[in-house]
Amino acid sequence: TPCSSPTNQRFGGNTACVVLTGDGFQPIVFDLGTGLRFWGTEIMETQHAAGGFAATALVSHLHWDHVQGLPFFTPLHDTESSMRIIGPAQQGKSLEQAVREFLCPPYFPVTLEALRGTVTFEEASREPIEVGAATVTSVDVPHCGPTLGFRVEVEGKSVAYVSDHQQPGCQSTTVDPGVLALCDGADLLIHDAQYTDTEFIDRFDWGHCTTDYAVEVAVQAKVKSLALFHHDPSHDDDMVDSLAGLAALHSAKRHGPEVLAAYEGLVIDL
Repeated sequence: TPCSSPTNQRFGGNTACVVLTGDGFQPIVFDLGTGLRFWGTEIMETQHAAGGFAATALVSHLHWDHVQGLPFFTPLHDTESSMRIIGPAQQGKSLEQAVREFLCPPYFPVTLEALRGTVTFEEASREPIEVGAATVTSVDVPHCGPTLGFRVEVEGKSVAYVSDHQQPGCQSTTVDPGVLALCDGADLLIHDAQYTDTEFIDRFDWGHCTTDYAVEVAVQAKVKSLALFHHDPSHDDDMVDSLAGLAALHSAKRHGPEVLAAYEGLVIDL
């Protein structure tokens, strides 16, 4: 859930939204959480998007925290703007049908048609997807319901995004082979790190993992840098700092990658 309080001002309280930009491809956004609203405001203020704006959205899954920002993305209020949404195939319905089911009354006052821009939907397959100079691949990730992890490669640089990842069990070191292949050697892995070991005991089937498990994935996949992501809304700034410090020590002992805790506004240059 989005959360805003004096105790998490440094790391922020919006839900999942990460933007990848570079030469040769339109912006790629991982997930459409409430952070999307702020990206839209930034675009309108800095890029003067009134003449149209195009982006590709890689949606890991359709839980509320990963799609809440879509109707609040200001650039899509322009008829010349567009967003290509790529996400997991759903059970018994199309990806577009699933989105339309929650983006309508009585759950929300307007439908997709209220967005003047063009929104298209595409169900991810096993084949790579080209977004300009960028190549996108995806795999199924263990979570609650259809969920994808993504990898984007551009000119020899790679980012892997695994926002919600079900740890197999307490203290488990087993990692899904598909996830390992997706993350293999990535320059940056953005990975679920929601729980402490103690919290996980009571929430072992909630679809997430511990900070130690995030390090485990990073070490096994031999990534270069790990960004801890999807912080629990009950964790304040000090706790996230503490967990990140412990994760960094754990990774160093395993000769693993550098570890940092993702925060709102963080920019990583590859």
